[in-house]
Amino acid sequence: MLNEQTIRIIQSTAPLLESKGTEVTKRFYEILFTEHPELLNVFNHTNQKQGHQQTALANAVYAAAVHIDNLAAILPVVKQIGHKHRSLGVKPEHYPIVGQTLLTAMREVLGEAATDEVLQAWETAYGIIADAFIGVEAEMYAQAERQAGGWEGFRAFRVERKQKESSVITSFYLVPLDGGAIASFEPGQYVSVKPEMPGETYTHIRQYSLSDAPGKPYYRISVKREDGAPDRPAGKVSVFLHEHVSEGDTLWLTAPAGDFTLNISDPRPVVLLSGGVGLTPLLSMLKTLGETAPDRQVTFIHAAINGETHAMRAEVEELARRHPGFSYRFCYQSPTAADREECTFHKEGYIDLEWLQSVAPSPDATFYFCGPVPFMKTVNRMLQSWGVRKEDARYEFFGPSGSLEEAGEPAVPGQR
Repeated sequence: MLNEQTIRIIQSTAPLLESKGTEVTKRFYEILFTEHPELLNVFNHTNQKQGHQQTALANAVYAAAVHIDNLAAILPVVKQIGHKHRSLGVKPEHYPIVGQTLLTAMREVLGEAATDEVLQAWETAYGIIADAFIGVEAEMYAQAERQAGGWEGFRAFRVERKQKESSVITSFYLVPLDGGAIASFEPGQYVSVKPEMPGETYTHIRQYSLSDAPGKPYYRISVKREDGAPDRPAGKVSVFLHEHVSEGDTLWLTAPAGDFTLNISDPRPVVLLSGGVGLTPLLSMLKTLGETAPDRQVTFIHAAINGETHAMRAEVEELARRHPGFSYRFCYQSPTAADREECTFHKEGYIDLEWLQSVAPSPDATFYFCGPVPFMKTVNRMLQSWGVRKEDARYEFFGPSGSLEEAGEPAVPGQR
């Protein structure tokens, strides 16, 4: 427990961390990777280059300062990050390194404001927060290993099948090399994938949603190839998987993780909204509903650039044919001539509230959405405007968590 003086000191730094938090975390990672380059085997280099990880950590530090007198308020965030840490292999011995580096970065960036009293308060608070993470993650590690078909760390899987789903998305069907059982998972969860990439100094780990229903003898991930653009580098792992990984090759996986999961027991209608490759966890949910709740009212809405980039369309259509309570709608930003001729979409342009209200049953439903951040910001605003309860709007970030409350852009259907 923190004493009142420590709480007061931490809370007094919140405004400063709100304005300078990203500067602190940017310097934090510079120091961390200089003094501990081995941690580059754990962290996503692309997120570092684009500043996503720095922003996510800054938000987490600021939230800790604001809620330091009620740390239970940030427990859901601790659990969410804990899933990612367990999936990546973050261990208790990493926390003292992170804590000392964070204090050093605070001292450098905050200058005179980082008094001995402030740094001592943050050191004390960090110790308590780190203990919370370590405790939550210890249980997650134990659960991942002791469940039926579970395992510790990374396990070798063979690519049993590689299937092109669209012009940009390819699925990989993965079975364990040891021939043993594999752990079940909740629809919406992901696995960490570690390919063996020749010539790379550090290990590159990426997390990909499982795109099929649980209970199969394989895991399926569906990966969007991230080609480079002027504002971002090419996706090192996604390009490698598309170009260099073939059937019969080996990938290393951690057991499934993640807290963006389907509530099977909720009998109300379900609305699944996806943009681009954000359909992968939602397709797992849709297929699971088809197996476990075939009479439930389900609406699947997907936004894509056009029919060429639209993956796994036939799977959705087949589910709807077999289950009268299932319906689907596709929104294409820029339909091709073939799309228009074949009438393969229901709306052109972007999803808007008026159209959403015309195809979704009512605001009294559970909404799950996933896709590019601008897409999710727009969907979130629409659901709020429609009166959907906050607890009924569930979403997943691909990559470091952010905020959907900021001013957003149009709901573009491009991929992550």
